[in-house]
Amino acid sequence: MIGILGGMGTQAGLDFCNKLAILYRGKIDQDYPLFLLYNKSNIPGRPESIGIHTSKLSKKISNKKTKKYLTVLKSLIYGCNLLKKSNCKFIVIPCNTAHYWYDDLKKRINLPIVNMPKEVFVRAKKNCKKHSSIGLLATEGTLKTGVYNKFFDKDYNLVFPNDSIQSKSVNKAIKLVKMGKVKLASKAIRPAINYLIKKKCKKIILGCTELPIAIFAYKPFKTIKSSKIFLDPNLILANAAMKKYKNI
Repeated sequence: MIGILGGMGTQAGLDFCNKLAILYRGKIDQDYPLFLLYNKSNIPGRPESIGIHTSKLSKKISNKKTKKYLTVLKSLIYGCNLLKKSNCKFIVIPCNTAHYWYDDLKKRINLPIVNMPKEVFVRAKKNCKKHSSIGLLATEGTLKTGVYNKFFDKDYNLVFPNDSIQSKSVNKAIKLVKMGKVKLASKAIRPAINYLIKKKCKKIILGCTELPIAIFAYKPFKTIKSSKIFLDPNLILANAAMKKYKNI
């Protein structure tokens, strides 16, 4: 069974489940993949909790940011352990920023956790020319932590929106999706997309799981699958999860 640690945000977790079900639709109920979604919406805000990895701590914890980091880590560990106790064989986390905690989380959970940014990189290698420019739309937390840079910087040039567009377009669109105002979010994100296209980005990573909702909410699913410009981490993660699921 696939364990899904969701709630970051709730709409993003449901979007992942929906894509998983549509991609691997069965003819009868019993043909669909087994998965368990833990919508752990009470995990503290990830972008606000960027601190220092525990592996780098050697003295008494005093930094407020570090305490916030550990609070989020504790909450993620709790969620993963619940999925583990429910007999899930591996875990996926449909939240990009949460992967800042991936290394520390993996050390504490005796269960495989699929790394979403890594899976996006694997897909990019198949579809993107080496050393080309790839746009990244994400929360400020994801950009700050470099969870995508870790995989992409050697082979690609990651391009981000400027501060103004990040604030007025990307951050606004993410917030609107969380509020359920998807139509407004689809309009809000457009300037950021246009900015990256003008920067000659042939591909754009939708590096916050709210963004595919803003862009694709009113489009048929085949449009999502066949998009020539957008890399949808939720869609890519769903495919990676099913590949692992079939090999269990």
